[in-house]
Formats: sequence, C-alpha cells, structure tokens
Amino acid sequence: MKRSLVVKLTQGAESPETANQAFTVAATALASGVAVSLWLTGEAAWFGMPDGADDLTLAHATPMADLRATILAGGTLTICSQCAVRRGITEDAVLEGVRIAGSASFVEEVLGDEAQALVY
Repeated sequence: MKRSLVVKLTQGAESPETANQAFTVAATALASGVAVSLWLTGEAAWFGMPDGADDLTLAHATPMADLRATILAGGTLTICSQCAVRRGITEDAVLEGVRIAGSASFVEEVLGDEAQALVY
C-alpha cells in the first residue's frame, strides 16, 4: 500500500509563497501517484471558491489556478467547515469538486494507515 498525503494549508493570499508551496507539494505528490487530500483552513478557504486562486501569482511558480485544477482532477480538496461558516462560504458557492468537512474527517484522514500529514 502506497502512503497517502494529507496537506493542511493555513495561509491564504496574504502569504503567497506558503500557499503556493502547499499546492505545489500536493500536485507533485499526485503526479507521483500518491493519494492526496488538501485541506484549506483560515484564509486559505477562499482558494476553494471559483475565483479564489485567480489573483494569486508568484514569480517562477505554477499559477495557483493550475495547481488547484490538478488537485481537483486527481485528489481531494476540502474546506474546513468552521472556516467556511466564519466566511459565509456555503456548499452551493464552492468550486465544483470542493467539499466542506469538519475536524472529524480531518482526524480520520491523518490517522489513516500509511498517511503522512504536512501543515503549511
């Protein structure tokens, strides 16, 4: 059984290098055949919205919108439920393929057999 990767991003557009790094690592793991789950918490929750990654650009980095599309195509992209509620983000407003879930789901993923968790 191959290890899975759970990445938790706690920074949003205010920290573009951190955000881009989390998405890049998740996308790279997917390209390597690893099962990936990327969790968006705090201000990172906005990346789960249809236009949430459009404005974030970083020199010498893959555009966030492209990285997000990669995650959605092959992995799981989740917005923290409490973070969503605090920002008025609802299930019907998020990008297609994005889910909203709570801490019980996060704990289940990170405690899974052969799971590796990273926090950015």
